[in-house]
Amino acid sequence: MDNRAEVTQCLLLGLTNDPELQLPLFIMFIFIYLITLVGNLVIIMLILLDSHLHTPMYFFLSNLSLVDFCYSTAVTPKVIARLLVGDKVISYNACAAQMFFFAAFVTVENYLLASVAYDRYAAVCKPLHYTTTMMTSVCARLAISSYIYGFLNASIHTGDTFSLSFCMNNVVHHFFCDVPAVMVLSCSDRHVSELVLVYVVSFNIFFALLVILISYIFIFITILKMHSSSGYQEAISTCASHLTALSIFYGTVIFMYLQPSSSHSMDTDKMASVFYTMVIPMLNPVVYSMRNKEVKNAFMKIVLESKFSLGL
Repeated sequence: MDNRAEVTQCLLLGLTNDPELQLPLFIMFIFIYLITLVGNLVIIMLILLDSHLHTPMYFFLSNLSLVDFCYSTAVTPKVIARLLVGDKVISYNACAAQMFFFAAFVTVENYLLASVAYDRYAAVCKPLHYTTTMMTSVCARLAISSYIYGFLNASIHTGDTFSLSFCMNNVVHHFFCDVPAVMVLSCSDRHVSELVLVYVVSFNIFFALLVILISYIFIFITILKMHSSSGYQEAISTCASHLTALSIFYGTVIFMYLQPSSSHSMDTDKMASVFYTMVIPMLNPVVYSMRNKEVKNAFMKIVLESKFSLGL
């Protein structure tokens, strides 16, 4: 029987059924989402408007901000609306769309983070060859291939998940339509689908992590050779903040997708998911962009120009 004939809508249980937690969670999530929205859009605007930020690093950071905004938007507004009005029902097609766009943009983020790390390696370790290494064509190919592979990867997982049979079991023990949470509802044999998920996600994560770790190892080696104490401290501070954000992102993603379905605790999975669906998109603008002097200067420049134009 066609899957669509069996299941036409899903019931998302959300984070908690405790009425006393609904309002605090609503306030917290709307606060997080507003910071994510404003922070990422400001970064994109600054990079577009300031010619000094038209460099390979900021090209990747603007794409990272766009992706953070997109995959947070695929999940968070629905969670906020559910906490506000208590509507837990999501249509079959909306569930599939949410899964697709979330998986696509998270995969794009994965490869953009690797691209950012490679760019930093080229800038710190090979400064004399930086302009030839990170040419516009190279940056464009890295970004475009990240998007193409992200949407291809999402097509594989979404198509594989929704090709399963659900037999009227439509209660999703999660706050959004994530692949493991939906796949576990299937009444058909999902062994092959779970293997596809684990192998493909493993390749994506560990390939990107390999690029990131090798890049940062070479960066640390170069930093240790620096004679300037101020440059050394600044580089260490920047790398430490980058690695903290990377640890949260990859730690929670590995926890969610690279353990057997029998080991999944839905409550624990929900808490881990909050970090990579909501917290990371909020942190990335601060960690990767707003700490940079160039971004601060661009922001102050635009603020001053706005004041002058308004006659203040």
